[in-house]
Amino acid sequence: MAYRILVVDDESALRQLVREILEQEGYQVETAGDCAQALERFRTVQPDAVLLDVMLPDGDGFTLLGQLQAVRDVPVLFLSARDEDEARLRGLGLGADDYITKPFLPQELLLRLRSVLRRVYGRQEEAGRLGETEILWGRGTVRREGRETALTAKELALLKKLWDSRGNIVTTDALCETLWAGPMVGYENTLMVHIRRLREKIEPDPSHPRYLLTVRGLGYRLERGDRP
Repeated sequence: MAYRILVVDDESALRQLVREILEQEGYQVETAGDCAQALERFRTVQPDAVLLDVMLPDGDGFTLLGQLQAVRDVPVLFLSARDEDEARLRGLGLGADDYITKPFLPQELLLRLRSVLRRVYGRQEEAGRLGETEILWGRGTVRREGRETALTAKELALLKKLWDSRGNIVTTDALCETLWAGPMVGYENTLMVHIRRLREKIEPDPSHPRYLLTVRGLGYRLERGDRP
């Protein structure tokens, strides 16, 4: 799903320019021309990030930043013609994620926005959770009760395939194709071994699995959360 970006600036031409730049890259864009409009649209749209001018007709971006943060904490990048170090440091000190000085190149804006979005939301996408078990995808490990355990390459591929379809059945054939890129003949028993070892790493009680369930005659299903 595309990120939603709120652009707050009193210059209509600049708002339209930034909208076009971002929409060409697949972002969903909403705009506002002053503080009051920005607050209303921030509450309604619930953007993933805000591009915020410092000088606005009914206030300033520094004050507005605090008002936005009181509603919901999202990344904010200042867009300002003011290049003084004091203004930049003030914005960053108040919790802004970046400070871009006008005029700016479209590619600079896109690169900085992507960097902030990756830094803020990328961390969340690197981990999954099954009850008390945390899955650290980027590291290929699972963490439970303070202990981190490495997954083998096949365990990681198996868990990722099940995670992408969690709540639904993944057939034995599909899992075998994921692990061995071929038909399942001769692999079913080996798959069961990998399933058992994976359960030992993600389940509180591998003998009575709560998350990675067998669907007899079909395959396996990874539950989304604790069962009652």
